[in-house]
Amino acid sequence: MQFGLFGSAAARRPNPGESAEFDSSEGFREFIEYNVEAEALGFRSTFVVEHHFTGYGQVSATINLLTWLGARTRTLRLGTAVIVLPWHNPVLLAEQAATLDLLSGGRLDFGIGKGYRYNEFAGFCVDMDEADARFSECLSVIVKAWTSNEPFSHRGHYWQFDKIVVEPPTAQRPHPPIWMGAGGESSVRQVAERGYNLLLGQYASPTDVGRSIAAYKAAVEAQGRRFDPTQVGVTRAFFVCDGAEEKETALQRRLANRVRQLKLATRPDGTMHGGPDRATGDPDAVNRNSAMYGSPDDIAAKLDELRRVGVGYVLVNGGGSGGGGRGRQSLRRFAREVMPLFAEEPAARAAE
Repeated sequence: MQFGLFGSAAARRPNPGESAEFDSSEGFREFIEYNVEAEALGFRSTFVVEHHFTGYGQVSATINLLTWLGARTRTLRLGTAVIVLPWHNPVLLAEQAATLDLLSGGRLDFGIGKGYRYNEFAGFCVDMDEADARFSECLSVIVKAWTSNEPFSHRGHYWQFDKIVVEPPTAQRPHPPIWMGAGGESSVRQVAERGYNLLLGQYASPTDVGRSIAAYKAAVEAQGRRFDPTQVGVTRAFFVCDGAEEKETALQRRLANRVRQLKLATRPDGTMHGGPDRATGDPDAVNRNSAMYGSPDDIAAKLDELRRVGVGYVLVNGGGSGGGGRGRQSLRRFAREVMPLFAEEPAARAAE
């Protein structure tokens, strides 16, 4: 089983009354150091969100932050989870992502999505009902920009470009791996049929994760391609806790954060477009069942559940720790006390 990171950093504005010397960069700098240590501890990758207009400082300029991180690391793969294509000029995004891939020596994992938070679409004055069409057009331009050596033009519904050659080229050819989030079986199959890698949400049950992996694997193999378990990244929250009280506090913090995110995703009529924060069932039960919080043994048991349904690549979010020094302690314990339990090769497990 391979492990990467998934999450965000925070660089909020000072609240009224806070010191004029408030350091908005502290959260970003802490994020960089956390990831530098994660690379040394054996993590394969980091995947970073893109969000806007939250009021609590989530990452908005994902490519910029990853470029800085790329300069501080050597092997850590640099993922986006996800860049929301309907908001972006596809040519500018293709150029920025290619620059990151080139400077990092071919370490970009390009995770993309359609978006799901109403407040973000409203802020950009983009109709959510156009998300699918905007996504498809943007993606087609990006892929063409990365793979065309000759000038090309594009006349689409949302974008027009005339005789352009997009520079620089990407380091990875024909382009960086493309990752897409999906949940339903048909959308999972579509990701596989496009030849892309799959991202699965952090609230999905092991049973649902297993179904998605099985559908993806079948679609990959139906095209005559070999399935690799690391083509599917399963996100999960983790926190190595010191006791029941700390675990309960962290669970309540995570639940409150999810409620806050769901409010941002809700339309004025009370409906939601979808997205990874939505899961069926009692919110408290979903929260407790999906979070890998507790002792190293507790966490290993939940990872073993995932391994049994075919998971080979887990992207962990350490936000439950509250960050800071406590988050670094949890990261180290996870790397030293949990990860070695899942280091054996798949072939060895199959022979058991």
